[in-house]
Amino acid sequence: METISISALRAGITYTSDLFVDSTFLILPKTAEMTDDLIKALKQWGFEDVLSDGSISLGGDIGITSIDEPENDTQKEKIGENVKKAIEDSKHIAVGNSDMARMELVRSVYEEYMNYIESVFTHYATHKEIDQEELADTVQDLCIFIKEHRRYILRVNATIEAADRNFLIIHTMRTTVLCLAVALQLHLNLTKLIELGVTSILHEIGMLRLPPQLYMTSRKLSVREKAQISKHTLLGYTIIKDLNFGLSIQLGVLEHHEKENGTGYPRRLSGDKISSIAKIIAVACTYEAISSPRSYKDEKSTFDAMLELLQNKEHAYDGSVIKALLYTVSLYPIGTFVYLSNRKVAEVIDTNPDNPKTPVVQLLTEKDPDGSFKTLQIGENNINILRILTKQEKEDILKLVREKFNKEMKAAEAAQEAKAVQAPKPEAQPAPATAPVVEDFESAEPAADGTEEVDISIFG
Repeated sequence: METISISALRAGITYTSDLFVDSTFLILPKTAEMTDDLIKALKQWGFEDVLSDGSISLGGDIGITSIDEPENDTQKEKIGENVKKAIEDSKHIAVGNSDMARMELVRSVYEEYMNYIESVFTHYATHKEIDQEELADTVQDLCIFIKEHRRYILRVNATIEAADRNFLIIHTMRTTVLCLAVALQLHLNLTKLIELGVTSILHEIGMLRLPPQLYMTSRKLSVREKAQISKHTLLGYTIIKDLNFGLSIQLGVLEHHEKENGTGYPRRLSGDKISSIAKIIAVACTYEAISSPRSYKDEKSTFDAMLELLQNKEHAYDGSVIKALLYTVSLYPIGTFVYLSNRKVAEVIDTNPDNPKTPVVQLLTEKDPDGSFKTLQIGENNINILRILTKQEKEDILKLVREKFNKEMKAAEAAQEAKAVQAPKPEAQPAPATAPVVEDFESAEPAADGTEEVDISIFG
């Protein structure tokens, strides 16, 4: 793309191609006139130039310079090929009982799905098209993958990639996983699952029609800016309708910010007037937003997000969907780090289908005789959760656990090298035991009991 200086922009100018602030985000469609307000906004947001494949002209330009030759089907890029390959490869990877290996497998597929979503957005921004058949097929594969790996995919913390990912991609992926996991809990059939998944992937596509600084700013938005952001549902609906997606998908995109009590937008619908797809996305989207960092706020814990939804102030969300979310992730959501009544620290790794208050947890430092890390059912043997760990406690503990595990790995390697010197051709030695995966950190050998204040020195 060609770079155009902001100083060269004038009100009334049109372009022979779309205008972008980067390779993804559209700020002005071709044939649309530049305005003084947009120029002022670009300067205020700190942009020095914009990008376009076309040229600038003063009036009269309808933005068509040539008629594109129709693409041959064999020439069309299938942007979902990588994610399909990742899923297919995952079926042939032997992971055994290794929790770490299973998590790495799931994380690699998760990453490919985020790449796919980013490609869908980018392709739409540059070509104004979405391959509906490929999208539906890709969502169907994701439904099956989530059903088979639910307890692992819900432990993936996509915010780790926040430094080099657009937050829309992370938000869309996390929301879609939650939507499909909740839908499986509600026993929706495959057709409904696919419709929900497609809608969830596209529910924020209207944002591509807005300047990115509106939703990526590090400051609080003004009333006027919030009003602009709220237009993304209508913009998204228009996009999906123009692309001839089904009515249920159109309504899901349009209504995902409606609320049960009629205080949502854009049409202030209430109760049964809101589509069922929109109701599920509303709960998942809200849960994800509460528990994720934004440039203008710190994230709350998933536990706090769950509590906030359970309170359901002013009956904003569908109670049956909230209940399904509770039984999907538990009161102490999967991936939460908790302090137990036996003075151990653990990670929640699965739900209890009979009681969302008593999930399954995995201790960070203790193993069973077979070498796998010990798991406990909360409630058994009078073991209960006292509280969740703070963000700082979790970071401190994981850092110390990782450091100790790395020392043990080096010691094991040194021992192997010493043994190799004594015996020219030693038998292959088993690899050091791997640690449980906890947001890419690794654990250590069993340590002494902690204190009620979670004394992290027990991991040193």
